[in-house]
Formats: sequence, structure tokens, C-alpha cells
Amino acid sequence: MTQWQIHGSELTNCNCAYGCPCQFNALPTHGTCEAALSFHVDKGHYGEVTLDGLNMAMVVKWPGPIHKGEGRMQMIIDERASPEQRDALEKIMRGDDTDEMATMWWVFSMMSPHKEETLYKKISYTSDIKARTGKVHVDDVFDLEAGPILNPVTGNPHRVRIDTIGGFGYRVAEMGNGTTRTHGLIDLPNNTDTYAQFNELHLSNSGIIEAVH
Repeated sequence: MTQWQIHGSELTNCNCAYGCPCQFNALPTHGTCEAALSFHVDKGHYGEVTLDGLNMAMVVKWPGPIHKGEGRMQMIIDERASPEQRDALEKIMRGDDTDEMATMWWVFSMMSPHKEETLYKKISYTSDIKARTGKVHVDDVFDLEAGPILNPVTGNPHRVRIDTIGGFGYRVAEMGNGTTRTHGLIDLPNNTDTYAQFNELHLSNSGIIEAVH
């Protein structure tokens, strides 16, 4: 198994209500799970291959809850990546060289037997976890914009976090409001003013790197 680590951040938008039932072992708000996910690598490596500064993304869609499978997935990798970096990032997102159930990438890949061709595109990624603001543009695939949840009475930003014990993606995530517009093969028509997630990434072959927290 090639050893790898990724330290960076994630900005995700799915079609569920704020909080995302998946985080609580509950069924999706509307029965299906549909999401655009994006990731930035501040520092990372796959064996001797450096991954610093690269972005990646995916669009995923399941006809029911994730654990029932039959998902459809398309991965997008930063066009700036070298052939070696492209191969490394694709392997990580496919769950290769990863312990069983150790990362969300492993889970998503295993539950998505219908994989579209991986794309190599320009990915524009900005995310401020503390402010709960961010934008992602993937050429010809999707646009994601997210901000804080707003109090319906005062209009002020409402801050709430999820703190997980165990799990395979993060330890603490900030909740937000997100909207995604898709332009590619996988359509996400229901991701308007829905769940957005802002979090740091500290992952390796065996899952979350606890020493960082």
C-alpha cells in the first residue's frame, strides 16, 4: 500500500436539510443523496509524489441512501496536476491504497458502481471555514456557492457545528447554506439553499490523522 496524506479543506453541498441526516445515521431528507464535493490540498503526498496546492472535486448521486449503493460518480482533478499527480489523486478518491471504511472517498467509491470518466479541469476553489463562505467553479461541470445559515427572524448569521467521534471525514465541520448549479453529465437539480459543509481535511491511508486536532 502506497502511503499518502492530505492536509487541506473541503467544501461540500448536498440536497438535504441543514445538518445532513447522514451525519446522524438517518435517511436522506428527500430519499435521495445528491452532492457536489470539492477539496483543496494545502500539503500532501502520495508516496514520493507531492500534491501541494492542488484541487479536486466530485459529483455524486444515489437513488436512495448512500449505504444502499447504486451511486453514480464523476471525479474531477485539477488540470494543473502532472500525470503522476493525476494518478495519485484519482487513486485516493477511488479509495485505493486506503483501509476499508477509512475515508469518505473509500465509502463513496465503493457505493458508486456507475463511474463516469474522470475529468481534468480548471477548478477554482475558495473557502473560509470560520466565516462559512466559499465558491467553487469547475469548468463545464458545476458552480457551488455557500455562505452562513441565516436566522429567519433576524437575518443574522447562525453558527452551528458538527463534532464527530469516529467517522471517516472530519472531526469538526461548520454548517452552512449552499447552492450548486451543474452543467455536466450528472445533474443536481435539488441543491438550492441546502446543506453546506466547511471543514479541514487531515486524512491518510488509515483515516483521520488525530494528532492534528
